Amino acid sequence: MKDSIKKTIEIAAPVSKVWDAIADYKKFGAWFQVRLDQPFVTGGKTTGQMTVPGYENLKWEGTVVAIEPEKRIVFSWVTHAIDPDKDYTGEPETLCEFLLEPAGDGTRLTIIESGFSKLPPNIRDEALLRNDDGWSQQINNVKTYVES
Repeated sequence: MKDSIKKTIEIAAPVSKVWDAIADYKKFGAWFQVRLDQPFVTGGKTTGQMTVPGYENLKWEGTVVAIEPEKRIVFSWVTHAIDPDKDYTGEPETLCEFLLEPAGDGTRLTIIESGFSKLPPNIRDEALLRNDDGWSQQINNVKTYVES
């Protein structure tokens, strides 16, 4: 059973610039298409509202698990929180890692979402499929944001 999604991309910008686009909550929101309410703080909750056209009714909520400046930021979230009227408290969460490393004159960004095996079988395959497509879009969004 597949437990994770992994996407890697080369970005023509220094690690510090890519890090800024990921670790600054307002810049993260600009390319991820979410309006976040507060900065990322290790151990803290982050909440907000999706701004993706057609999904503006969805809330964003995650917990920042780790921040290692210019190396990685990790958060957990309920990946299948797609019903705006449902309370997802206590639902299993997946882990999203953003890993940065120098690559020549630029940066290699790897995004890994793991923990799908913890999800209920009736939603696991759909969540994997939806998020695999979503991360393909998001990794290109951050590249476009940073390089523009």
